[in-house]
Amino acid sequence: MKPRIIKGRIWMIRDKDGKRIDNIDTDMIFHNKYLYITDLKEMGKYAFSNLPGWEDFPKKAKEGDILIVGRNFGAGSSRQQAVDCFIALGISAIIGESFGAIYKRNVINSALPLIEAPGIFESDLNSGDVIEVNLETGEIFKDGKIIFKAKPISKVALDIYDAGGIFAYGKTLENA
Repeated sequence: MKPRIIKGRIWMIRDKDGKRIDNIDTDMIFHNKYLYITDLKEMGKYAFSNLPGWEDFPKKAKEGDILIVGRNFGAGSSRQQAVDCFIALGISAIIGESFGAIYKRNVINSALPLIEAPGIFESDLNSGDVIEVNLETGEIFKDGKIIFKAKPISKVALDIYDAGGIFAYGKTLENA
């Protein structure tokens, strides 16, 4: 079983005025001009390459970091690279106000923890803070104190996460 509590440095995805950015689509996450790249290790270099103010994110991101995103994150196409670029960077979880339906499914199927947290941008969090997220309860801790209660991850999403992805999860069902 994979860890149920994830600890990491956060990135609050905001604009130059400090406001959360809503409706970030998959083209802003991973621009279509890079779709020819098929090596997962290379995809991380292009995360947010089409999101103004965030083009240098891949140079700053570290393994274990956590993204905190606005409403309707991942809207648009079913572009898997928009998930894989974060996996390539070692992002440990994505917490968001809300997600595009296809993007949400792709993230879950890829075994990257996705936490729905409406109102998270009204919390007392800033980029660079270190938090802990309990995937089962949805509780988010900073400095040992609960500072936010998000939606817990569903049992099926946790099972997919534990298995290492939807295909591995399917094999566990075959062998059950």
